[in-house]
Amino acid sequence: MAKQRVLSGIQPSGKLTLGNYIGAMKNFVALQHEHDCFFMVVDLHAITVPQEPAALREQSEAVAALFVAAGLDPAQASIFMQSHVPAHAELGWLLTTMTYMGELERMTQFKDKSEGKDAVGAGLFVYPSLMAADILLYNSNLVPVGDDQKQHLELTRDLAGRFNYRYGETFVIPEPFIPKVGARIMSLDDGTKKMSKSSPNVGSFIALLDSPDEIRKKISRAKTDLGREIIYDVQNKPEVSNLMTIFAQCSGQTLEQVQTTYDGQGYGAFKKDLAEVVVQALEPLQNKYADIRSSGEIHHILREGAERASTVAEITLREVKEAMGFLPRAH
Repeated sequence: MAKQRVLSGIQPSGKLTLGNYIGAMKNFVALQHEHDCFFMVVDLHAITVPQEPAALREQSEAVAALFVAAGLDPAQASIFMQSHVPAHAELGWLLTTMTYMGELERMTQFKDKSEGKDAVGAGLFVYPSLMAADILLYNSNLVPVGDDQKQHLELTRDLAGRFNYRYGETFVIPEPFIPKVGARIMSLDDGTKKMSKSSPNVGSFIALLDSPDEIRKKISRAKTDLGREIIYDVQNKPEVSNLMTIFAQCSGQTLEQVQTTYDGQGYGAFKKDLAEVVVQALEPLQNKYADIRSSGEIHHILREGAERASTVAEITLREVKEAMGFLPRAH
């Protein structure tokens, strides 16, 4: 039986956080052994909001290196920059012409990101069509998605069905993949909001490349609920529940084990130990990251990944253009 194909990506805007690692990257690493995987740094999506060129270059390379440092194996999975495979932009435009204004206006992410702004770029409005192209180019069977991307995947499924109905069976209809393992990591300053690399408050997230002292300081200042009990109760104790989730994910313990260990000890001892657990969990990743960046190996990995991705993407794009009636280029 052929392996199912998986595609996912992370934007190179802001520093990758512990939330990105636990919620997405750890799952990428598990998936690469069971499926045919394509993981990309979605730099074309990043420019839907203004980016400083030097920062975009640095962050793009950093995210790719963190993929490998987290455990992705370039021999097992294709790791590449979205912009290194031109078929993404081309299919993105073709699908934009088939996407209705009303569908894009309903996207909650667009509403959130455009709220209160005097002017909003058209790219931010149409980027769900580009995301659909990312997925459909590889005939992906499974797409790991968080809650905030489910709506975009639904649109992708609708566009694939619309294209197949209009032009004949071309695209695989992708399914959402909600990992069994993993967790939604919340902000250190608000346990009801997702940890975000774009937060203006750097104390609200732990960046994967934070120093041990920065990690200790952020966790010591992390918001806690009233009372002293270390119990997992998302409704009534969202802050402590979030810290317990981080502890469990970084130490390999269950939430029950964490709760038992710190029963009656209060927040001080718990947060002190949590900081050390996070420092120890990130140390091997940070060491490997430093090696990859200093060796320049990441450029070779990205070139090979883009070549493999392009081979698959170009076949799909050619089929799409033929189905739509474009004149083939003469050889």
